[in-house]
Amino acid sequence: MKNDPLVFKLATAKNKPSSFRKDKDSTCPFCDVASLKDIYLQDGDLIWLHNRFPTLKDTLQTVLIESADHDGDISNYSIDHNRKLIKFALKCFDKVVKSNKYQSVLWYKNYGPLSGGSLVHPHMQIVGLEHENGYKYIQENNFTGVPVYEDKLVEVNFALHPIQGYQEINVNIKNLKEENALNEWADSIQKSIQYTLREMYQGRCTSYNLFFYPYQKNDKHQICAKIIPRFNAPPYFVGYKLSQRNDKMTLETEAKRLFNLFS
Repeated sequence: MKNDPLVFKLATAKNKPSSFRKDKDSTCPFCDVASLKDIYLQDGDLIWLHNRFPTLKDTLQTVLIESADHDGDISNYSIDHNRKLIKFALKCFDKVVKSNKYQSVLWYKNYGPLSGGSLVHPHMQIVGLEHENGYKYIQENNFTGVPVYEDKLVEVNFALHPIQGYQEINVNIKNLKEENALNEWADSIQKSIQYTLREMYQGRCTSYNLFFYPYQKNDKHQICAKIIPRFNAPPYFVGYKLSQRNDKMTLETEAKRLFNLFS
């Protein structure tokens, strides 16, 4: 398989503010709404704009500010705000996809000091890759696993074939066009993130990534929202791209505990 890494522009990154590094400016640019520029779309305190520090070559990098609350997160938003956020983010993602300017479009969120993000203020990122298929290492079995909850609109599981590991939660929306599907999907994502931060590993997880993977199955438009708890990356993944997962008994136990939030 051809491996063409994304090219990181270090000179641009040197000027980025950071909430986690003492040698960087920690002033939050997302709190100063009046100074924001290059806004594409806004709905109240949901703001989609061009990234001021595009650190990747041959890409469109955009940021979606989720809330005016500097310490907000999907785990503590109201149900209504979280539903509004997911619908707004999907709308922005679709706009980039339908522009047909990019080989692939990525949609993801960093949360916490081990997530790879630089700012605490809650935000997502939507990135268009001009020459690269960002999904080339992703397989459909990455979205399947030990069942947690399922109805006609959504399906939740712990991945048996994780991308990194060890306890990835998949939240699959079965058909975007079904009435009320987006609301239930947003609720299921929120419950899964709450579980990741508050219950998984006895609450020791302080960071996660949320990734979105659109795909088609049985002629239906589906998206997997994958929550990956973040700790230090395991060496098997860093050195060999080998993912790891916990044993099936452990995943089944976690699935039963997470199911309690859906019952």
